[in-house]
Amino acid sequence: MSALPSTPQPRPGAWGPEEFEARLRERGAAYHIHHPFNVMLNSGRASPEQIRGWVANRYYYQISIPIKDAAVLSNCPDREVRRQWIQRILDHDGHGDDPGGIEAWIRLGLATGLRRDEIEDLRHVLPGTRFAVDAYVNFCRQRPWQESVCASLTELFAPAIHKQRLANWPEHYPWIDSDGLQYFRNRTTQARRDVEQGLDITLRYFDTPELQQRALQILQFKLDVLWQMNDAMALKYGVTP
Repeated sequence: MSALPSTPQPRPGAWGPEEFEARLRERGAAYHIHHPFNVMLNSGRASPEQIRGWVANRYYYQISIPIKDAAVLSNCPDREVRRQWIQRILDHDGHGDDPGGIEAWIRLGLATGLRRDEIEDLRHVLPGTRFAVDAYVNFCRQRPWQESVCASLTELFAPAIHKQRLANWPEHYPWIDSDGLQYFRNRTTQARRDVEQGLDITLRYFDTPELQQRALQILQFKLDVLWQMNDAMALKYGVTP
């Protein structure tokens, strides 16, 4: 049986589920889709070098996601949550005939002109990227599993950025083979499913004013991780005006 309440029941003084969700979604104003480096990418102003740098650095994030999710599982005593959460690892690592999201990201890199070996050996990963991603993984290893779930809620804002890339990149960057964009196609549906689970847990667990404020702080931390990654790439590769 799940250790979480079956329905969100906020304590006195806490926001109700709809208001709490709205407060979480407000944090989308700080999502990295608004970072100048990402704006450049999605508006067609990026050079091949900038795109390759972005793909190579984001690969470090991609390979860290299943490690982060394994940390959530290792800290979670709730069997029903684990039965659902494990799908995230399968999505990224692959299973059966599905090569998974990490392989899909490598194929994106190949489509931009990177070689497999230079993606996988992490030679292009910047110190700022490593620092930010490692901070996120360590947070999920060390904090209660419910807090790690809350940190994953930047996925609330992810479908929009994936759809934007699918709509704009074929026009802006026709030299990138469209098959290389399969990762974004996969995540438009996977992210919605993941959001439903993560949001449900967050709305049920963070049920006091203090816990709800903590949830907002956690989400901001994860937003800062993603922003820092873009800061590092902007410093290395520049931002085309």
